Amino acid sequence: MRITPIDIQQQQFKSRLMGYDKAGVDHFLELLAGELERLLRQNQDLQEELARAKSALAEMRDREATLKETLLTTQKVTDALKANARHEADLLLADTELRAERLMQDAEERRLELLKEIQDIKRQKIAFETGLRCLLEQHVRMLDLNVLPVREEKAGGKLLEEPGSPVSAKSAVPDSDEAEGAD
Repeated sequence: MRITPIDIQQQQFKSRLMGYDKAGVDHFLELLAGELERLLRQNQDLQEELARAKSALAEMRDREATLKETLLTTQKVTDALKANARHEADLLLADTELRAERLMQDAEERRLELLKEIQDIKRQKIAFETGLRCLLEQHVRMLDLNVLPVREEKAGGKLLEEPGSPVSAKSAVPDSDEAEGAD
């Protein structure tokens, strides 16, 4: 039987000459003691359950705090890694652009060098051709000069002989009429 505070307030003991009925009071006290013992045990169990719940709650709060710290740390590390990766990518891109620019400059310099060499070779060719042409013209003029005296000498009937050579000019230089007849 459960005893409530109202039951305790309204409990009536039979009176006797010398006071209350001792057996009724003892019986009520036993009931009250049993109920009080049950309530104390229940209170003890609830206190223990509350302590376990508080301990579990504190442990979960600690875990939550640890997880939050871990998440924050992870986020910071992730952000740092992203920033570092971006920085490295920017450096790599800048280095690549610099190398590409250097390659382009080197290629342009090489192109200009080759153009200069081509121009030099063309000048040398022109100079060579001009020199060769002049040389050939000089030889042609020299040949023309040598032929005229030979013809004049033929007309005069003189023989051309080199000093110390027994060969005559007629035998050395064919007559133009003889050259045409040989053809």
